[in-house]
Amino acid sequence: MSIPVTKAIFPVAGLGTRFLPATKANPKEMLPIVDKPLIQYAVEEAISAGITELVFVTSSSKRAIEDHFDTNFELEHCLSSQGKSELLQMVQNIVPKGVDCIYVRQPQALGLGHAVLCARQVIGRVPFAVLLADDLIDAQTPCLKQMLEIYHEANASVVAVQEIPREDVQKYGVIAVDKGWHGQGQVQAIVEKPKPNEAPSNYGVVGRYILTAETFDHLQQIPPGRGGEIQLTDAIARLLKHQKVMALQFKGTRHDCGSKLGYLQATISLGLKHPELGAEFKKYLHGLLSDNIL
Repeated sequence: MSIPVTKAIFPVAGLGTRFLPATKANPKEMLPIVDKPLIQYAVEEAISAGITELVFVTSSSKRAIEDHFDTNFELEHCLSSQGKSELLQMVQNIVPKGVDCIYVRQPQALGLGHAVLCARQVIGRVPFAVLLADDLIDAQTPCLKQMLEIYHEANASVVAVQEIPREDVQKYGVIAVDKGWHGQGQVQAIVEKPKPNEAPSNYGVVGRYILTAETFDHLQQIPPGRGGEIQLTDAIARLLKHQKVMALQFKGTRHDCGSKLGYLQATISLGLKHPELGAEFKKYLHGLLSDNIL
């Protein structure tokens, strides 16, 4: 019987250099998609999947993230005194009751694996999730919830994957799958950023993981690679030798908000779905089309 997954790690210590100068004083994870910051989308996905402990691996420049998920008494008093009850409820429910936020510092930017390892003492010896806010996944059933179904069925670690162009495999950890692959199955091997002609498939791992506690043991043993970084993919490759790891080609749309183009695409896609702005925004875009601006 599988152990319930109630803890999730959010690695948010990166510098966000691809979005400079916007990220000079503002964390990349706090950039808004319409009216919510990127990190909130990931947190909402985790909470909807039953996560009750949110572990943020941060750096000294990421205080805005902690402030966002904390109580703002002055703002709440202002909204209350002005009778803005809907906005007050929205602010108060960013983190629902029964959900705890924990913050751990990553002293140096030494890779995703190192960031995950920084949370080891908080997680303990239980399975956990990892969510990368850069990957905003828009899905009817939240991606992490889809993955938990596979986790409980197989009692094993699970990575989320998507089919990617062969020329882009060097940007991903890429899995090898067996001949019976139909969107989910056991991972046979995993390689970090292979050359296109050396990739075992064109299924790349995206920013959602459910991992067993043994992952920490392998992260501890991995020698630093290029730039002194410790890669999570390398730990999963080691884990494969001792435990089953599953892969799921999730149902939904992933927006790579670590890139400027992906960020703009996410803004348009979610803007069109926004309950208050969607219809008017769609009308605006149609106007651009009719004026041959697009």
